[in-house]
Formats: sequence, C-alpha cells, structure tokens
Amino acid sequence: MSSLPATQTTHIATATAQDVFVRGKSLCSELIGKVSFTEMTYFQITGRMPSAGQTAVVDACLVTLVEHGLTPSTIAARLVYSSAPEAVQAAVAAGLLGVGSVFVGTVEGCAALLARIVAAGGRTDEEARRVAEEHRAARRAVPGFGHPLHKPDDPRSECILRVAQEQGIAGRHVAALRALATAVDAAHGKHVTINATGAIAAALADAGVPVEIMRGFALIARCAGLVGHVHEEQRSPSLRPIWEAAEHAVPYEEG
Repeated sequence: MSSLPATQTTHIATATAQDVFVRGKSLCSELIGKVSFTEMTYFQITGRMPSAGQTAVVDACLVTLVEHGLTPSTIAARLVYSSAPEAVQAAVAAGLLGVGSVFVGTVEGCAALLARIVAAGGRTDEEARRVAEEHRAARRAVPGFGHPLHKPDDPRSECILRVAQEQGIAGRHVAALRALATAVDAAHGKHVTINATGAIAAALADAGVPVEIMRGFALIARCAGLVGHVHEEQRSPSLRPIWEAAEHAVPYEEG
C-alpha cells in the first residue's frame, strides 16, 4: 500500500479577492471570453489546453451525445421533475444516474478494448480478433457495436470519424476501431455497425482523453440534453401519459 504525502494539494483552482485561477491561468483575463466551453472542459479535466483539431473532435463528440430521445435517462429526469418540480437538479441527477454500461457509458468500455488493441503493437489485427471472439464466445455484445435502429450503419459514427480524420486527429485508436469492426463482422458472420459510442471512444482517445475519465465527457454532454427535457417537461408534462403507458404495458397479474 502506497503512503500518502503529509500534505495533500490540488492543481485545479484557487481564488483571491481579485481573481480566480484555474490550472495556473487567470479566469478573468485568460479564460472568460477567450476560450470556448469545449476548450475549457478539456483544459479543466486534462490540465492541457487542446489544439484546434482536438477541440473540433471533442466538440463533435459532445454534440453527438447531447440528445438520444426518450431513453431511460431522459424518462427518469422527466418523471422526477414532475414529481418534485422544486428541484431541477434532482431531475438532472436522476437522469445522469442512468448513464452506465448499457446506455451512453459504453464509450468507456469500448475505449478500454481499443487501448488493449493499441497496446498489442504490430499484432493489432490479431488482438482485435481475440477481443471479438472472446465476446462472441461469452455471448456478450462488444461495447461500441450494434444498434437496434441504425442499420446497416450508424450515420453518427461516420460523421465523428470523418471529423477526426479531417482534423488530423484520427490515429491508432481509430485504426484499432476499424480493425475491431472487421473482426466483429467476421465473428458474427454478418455486418455489425460501429455505433456512436464506439466512434466517440476512438475519437476521444486519439484526441488525448484518458480512458478512465471518458465517461465524464458523456455525462457533461448528457447533462445539457437532460436540462432540455426538463424544460420541455415544464411546458408540456409527460408524467401522466408515461405513467399510464407503463401501467398498460406491464399489467398486474396474480402470481
């Protein structure tokens, strides 16, 4: 067990009576009005100011993740808001709790697999086949692949990968994703689309976002989407029709 230093420190922020400093930069003279929200997000999390290409790629990924319709997370946010309209933050928090290994959070699972393939060096194709075959044998979906609606291909994925290519960011992780896509198709004996979270995993990794915090970017984007759903719930409540639809879809039966 490693020993902790006698004094813990933070490298993120401090404040004086005249200013706030974030990672060594003045909030008032170097950041406000000088950088975009996407740039600030990248800087805050990684400690590095992104290049123009990295900013464009991260921005494309954030835009993609904002909205996905009436998914479990947005339904949760709407129901909690209509149940407790005095707490917008509770509704958004409820929705964010649904960002996990099944919805949206799969970006993290795919990124971990891509990192494994990249680490194989010259054996990229071999490692990709191993990953695909392991998941096929275990009857587990490969994170970042497959979609119930977008077939044969997910239109969002190629948009993201195109931005990464045009910005000069696409690199080893995008290449690993392509190799994994070929291996997944071979393992299933049919074409399986790269979904949006798969493309985002590769693009963010090549843009320098660490695997362990990648889900955080998904949370940031989804937060904006949830606020939009809460605002619509304020104007056009859906609690009653969702409640009634649930009772109709899942009727009571004595067991």
